[in-house]
Amino acid sequence: MTKAPLLGLIDYGSGNLRSVGKALGKIGARVELLAAPERLPEMDAVVLPGVGAFGDCVGQLRQRGLWEPIAGWLKAERPFLGVCLGYQLLFESSEESPGVAGFGRFPGAVRRFRTPGLKVPQIGWNSLHFTQPGAKLWQGLEEGDHVYFVHSYRPDTQDAGIIAATADYGEPFPAAVEQGPTMGVQFHPEKSQAAGLRMLANFAASVRAR
Repeated sequence: MTKAPLLGLIDYGSGNLRSVGKALGKIGARVELLAAPERLPEMDAVVLPGVGAFGDCVGQLRQRGLWEPIAGWLKAERPFLGVCLGYQLLFESSEESPGVAGFGRFPGAVRRFRTPGLKVPQIGWNSLHFTQPGAKLWQGLEEGDHVYFVHSYRPDTQDAGIIAATADYGEPFPAAVEQGPTMGVQFHPEKSQAAGLRMLANFAASVRAR
């Protein structure tokens, strides 16, 4: 019997940590909470959830000694899934926290929604448009599937090749990225019912246990 990969769930005090862990448990993944860097090299993949402010998250990860090890993990192109704020951290910077650098795995900045008359944050269900229909994340899913968002900011990137899906909230924006083993989603798969669980299962299936 093939052993399930071991997913390291980064714990820096994020509010959605428990719900992400519970969702990963539902798909049968082996999950280990990581609040310190020592066990990180033993993981097969890393999942970085997140709610809150960009700069606060960076500060917590640095305080716990996790920032540089995760940056090295991304540089080595090992399997990674960023969720919501964990997705935004894959980019270079955010208007939410001027002067605070993200991981810079992908080019671009995180910007606030600015469409006149638009209610910010976006809270609720929205549909996905697959710009990479063959992406690993979307296996078994359909164009237009709905997922759950809670956010005021979204990435802005000129690298269209990394964008796996867009959504529209006053304007189209990158709702997910996938490049090799690095994946990120702006929405909350742990709150997106069957579609979200399928995405998490797809990510886990893309990871080989060592």
